[in-house]
Order: sequence, then structure tokens, then C-alpha cells
Amino acid sequence: MLPLIGLIIGIILGLVLNIPVPVSLSKYLGIAVLAALDSAIGGLRASLEMKFNEKLFFTGIFSNTLMAAFIVFMGDRLGIDLYLAAVVAFGVRLFQNLALVRRHYFQKRHWE
Repeated sequence: MLPLIGLIIGIILGLVLNIPVPVSLSKYLGIAVLAALDSAIGGLRASLEMKFNEKLFFTGIFSNTLMAAFIVFMGDRLGIDLYLAAVVAFGVRLFQNLALVRRHYFQKRHWE
């Protein structure tokens, strides 16, 4: 439940503070948000499966975000839209984890 609470607090703070982001950094912020969402939903799934590990969760957030930022940086330097690779990878994982969380709730409530 901790990842979900953190996600909700982060969304609320983002909406309340309304900090402007320069256009040059928008790709980096978008990838960071996807990495955070992927980690949060993955953490929720692991928690529901009773496999949550805090160290794995926090290192996953940082390593995913750093690798995605590096991919965006290299793409910017090469003049290629490499950030799309990170968008696809995080998008696929995000929807897979979300499907597993949904399936868990359906099985728990015998809605299948």
C-alpha cells in the first residue's frame, strides 16, 4: 500500500504546486513519471502477492529512472527519438502490472 500512497501524495503535490517545466526537459520528466508509475504499480503488485521488498523497490525506481534518463540523453545527443524505446518498455510493463493487480482483485472477490 505504501507505493500507492506515495503515488497519490506525489500527484496531489504536483497538482497543487504547479511547477512549470521547460520544454527542453519535458522528455526527461515524462520518462521519469513513467518509471515512477511502473515502479509504483509493480510495488503494488508485489505487495498484493506478498513479495514486496523495500530495497528492491527503491533501487528499481532509481535504476529505472537513471537508465531511462540516459536513453533520453543519448537520443538527444544523437538526434534520434530513443526515448520512445523507454516509453514502450515502461508502457508495456505498466499495463502488464496493472492487469495483474486487476486480476488479483477479481480473484480475491470471486468476480471471475
